[in-house]
Amino acid sequence: MPHESISVFDMFKIGVGPSSSHTLGPWRAALAALDKIKAHQGLAAVAHLTILLYGSLAKTGKGHGTDIALLMGFLGEDPVTVPVDQIGLKIAQVKAEKQLNLGGEHLIAFDPDTNLCFLYQESLPFHPNGMGFLFTYADGRQESMTFYSIGGGFITQEGGEATVKKAVELPFPINTADDLLHWCRKTGLAVHEIVAENELAWRPESETQQGLWQIWEAMRDCTYRGCHTQGELPGGLSVRRRAFDLNKRLLNNQVYNNHAEWLAAIKAGGESFPYILDWVSCFALAVNEENASFGRVVTAPTNGAAGVIPAVLHYYVVFCGGNNPEHIQRFLLTASEIGSIFKKGATISAAMGGCQAEIGVSSAMAAAALTECLGGTQRQVLMAAEIAMEHHLGLTCDPIGGLVQIPCIERNTMGAIKAITATQLALQSTPDFAVVSLDKVIATMWNTAMDMNSKYKETADGGLAIQVPLGLSEC
Repeated sequence: MPHESISVFDMFKIGVGPSSSHTLGPWRAALAALDKIKAHQGLAAVAHLTILLYGSLAKTGKGHGTDIALLMGFLGEDPVTVPVDQIGLKIAQVKAEKQLNLGGEHLIAFDPDTNLCFLYQESLPFHPNGMGFLFTYADGRQESMTFYSIGGGFITQEGGEATVKKAVELPFPINTADDLLHWCRKTGLAVHEIVAENELAWRPESETQQGLWQIWEAMRDCTYRGCHTQGELPGGLSVRRRAFDLNKRLLNNQVYNNHAEWLAAIKAGGESFPYILDWVSCFALAVNEENASFGRVVTAPTNGAAGVIPAVLHYYVVFCGGNNPEHIQRFLLTASEIGSIFKKGATISAAMGGCQAEIGVSSAMAAAALTECLGGTQRQVLMAAEIAMEHHLGLTCDPIGGLVQIPCIERNTMGAIKAITATQLALQSTPDFAVVSLDKVIATMWNTAMDMNSKYKETADGGLAIQVPLGLSEC
């Protein structure tokens, strides 16, 4: 199959919750549409805009904040840098004034209640996460653009190439786990070293290191915020944040002033199994409670699964001696490569593959990364990823009310624990005797996704979602 070059910074993107497919992807699609109009006729030529949401984007879009993301994108705001505490104010202004300032430079009349349409009964054939932008220009001409949010913040335009593709030739092209193992055997390099060599095709090593540290800082800060923020999550399900109380109880009200002192306090609490288990859960809860609150998170590889990798990485940093930049970068490089192999061989979109494509993939990424950092061989790294995914196969995506809360937040804790268990199993095993390879489990995951009923693929039409139904109304 043709090689697709995917960088570590394609797999890990800093953005705003609650969903990479339903929030970050549409946000990026709106920005891409603005860029196309700017390049051809300019934003001042636009007189009217209608936004159409199809399939999974329509059915769970309100719960995922798709409407908010699209408005923020058409306002020209950057999801990486926008102050998250200003999002609500900006959206309230659009709704109150019934105007949209395209790209921050051209006002048009826009009423979200009539110009942003959720077409619950319509789907587009290419992907469940489809959206259409209908532009009318001042001279009467019309133009339509169709975008798809294909998972993990990746987008593609109908009739065009995926926006994340890079025109680069990698020294070690990798589509499959077998490809990765081939290069490791041929060069003698570890997994993270192969990935680091490939990253040189995009940028100097120093820039990659700086970018990886920024990814860690975003994960670190999100985890810390989540453990120190209390209250109720938005959306109407009355879900109370739990990480705050758990953090407070585990530390017995100890005083600290920053993340470093917090980690030291956690470490000083001991290393009993229940204590570590509680902390891994707390880390994962914290990230996904932030995600559910439109906080700043890192897609890993998606927003819905954003808590797994930070939780396992914090476990490594606090309890396994991984608290230095080199070890953290090694973890992220390894995790990203496993995620890219899943994306190439199957999907990281819950709307395509169910939650096995999100929590399952993130757990596999974390398991591989932890195994690499704890001294596992290249084959043990791949074995850990396979074990983690094998025990997520068939996992459905059925968020209640389309909100990334129930069961999504708790699933991140389970994915993190499974990743650590998979690592321990791989480190104590001989891969020579493994029956199932990572490539086989990826193929199985894709076949399972194709056989899975659509109501279990992020539509809120089945599973847990129908136990607490929320009303929907079309445009």
